[in-house]
Amino acid sequence: MWHVTYDIVTEESAEYGDAEEIGFISEDSTLRDAISDLFETRTSHCDGIEYIDANSSSEDARWITVGNGMEFKTGARESRSLHIPDHITPASRARLCRLLGA
Repeated sequence: MWHVTYDIVTEESAEYGDAEEIGFISEDSTLRDAISDLFETRTSHCDGIEYIDANSSSEDARWITVGNGMEFKTGARESRSLHIPDHITPASRARLCRLLGA
């Protein structure tokens, strides 16, 4: 099953190299639901997506992260990560990275 996590970094938390808030958006989701959760960040409507990146080469990717621009009222930035299950083959990891733009 697929998991989506999030972190919110504020200017204050960034000074300490930490996140203000972290947690799970969804656990044990279908791939379709997890992809939907990945792109529905609270700041996606403010400044849009700044980056989509895999943690390593597409065949070895363990997660894919979507990072968004700053929320103008609070200065917070939210990113979400889709965690790829261990049983997914390298070829399927690469296809998923291409599909999501990582």
